[in-house]
Amino acid sequence: MGMVHTVGLVLHPRRDSKAAIEAIIDWAKAREVTVLGLPDEVDRIDCSAVAVSADDLVGRASLVVSLGGDGTMLRSMRLLSGKPTPVLGVNLGRLGFLAEISVEELPDALSAIDAHRFTVEPRMAVRTRLPDGTPVTAFNDIALVRTPGHGLAAIAISMQGYPFVRYAADALIVATSTGSTAYSFSAGGPIVSPTVEGILVVPAAAHSAFNRALVLSPNEDLDLELLPTSGQLVVEVDGQVLGELNAGDTLTVSATPAAAKVVRLGYTTFYERARRKLQVNGSLEVEIPFS
Repeated sequence: MGMVHTVGLVLHPRRDSKAAIEAIIDWAKAREVTVLGLPDEVDRIDCSAVAVSADDLVGRASLVVSLGGDGTMLRSMRLLSGKPTPVLGVNLGRLGFLAEISVEELPDALSAIDAHRFTVEPRMAVRTRLPDGTPVTAFNDIALVRTPGHGLAAIAISMQGYPFVRYAADALIVATSTGSTAYSFSAGGPIVSPTVEGILVVPAAAHSAFNRALVLSPNEDLDLELLPTSGQLVVEVDGQVLGELNAGDTLTVSATPAAAKVVRLGYTTFYERARRKLQVNGSLEVEIPFS
């Protein structure tokens, strides 16, 4: 018996996913597999996917297919956070790090997954609770970002309850290894293999004497306290603004190892995708003639 009995769809809000959806539905019909989607997504597309609530989709799907880019994939992972359901990323636009296949590869990929010919790559998440009590989970990063017109982000860092360092910067990014190629990378952080579970703490445009990134174990809790000199900050969770912080506010960030399961079929590697997207070419060697 095949592994896939119900496919859940998560769609990019703007990109054309009709060809991908038709490929999935044609494959599913031939195997009596049910295809589910979220109401506000599948209702705008003429297809036979069954509209269900997010809870029903998570509870019923044996495989979730993300149609879009990395943002759609991150949303799918947050939707399934803590669940064993694997997520397959289908790229509909620019090359992404999380998407595994193109639309043309969908039928073969679904058949391979159905026949258990795939591996699962666990992805760690970071989570915190905002001052208003809202819980948030991120698979790329939680960033505390200076509000334009306000002062710098002045933040004291404590690990396991012990004060360590204070940063003054335009932003402070708390990233997973998945997020090491996103905001963290643009701020000067390292590229980290997605198989490494760790918490990256990276200041962006640091104005303090200490401007180095930190790498923490997923077992270590991280406290971020806004100092009295800090300006108002916004909290970005995987790039979405979800709250504001003011001087005196504190966030405790912790890790959730293996919070999502990403399907890998072996078509490409993380390092191949990193070289192409980040244009990692190494040093430029110049031939110097001997005199």
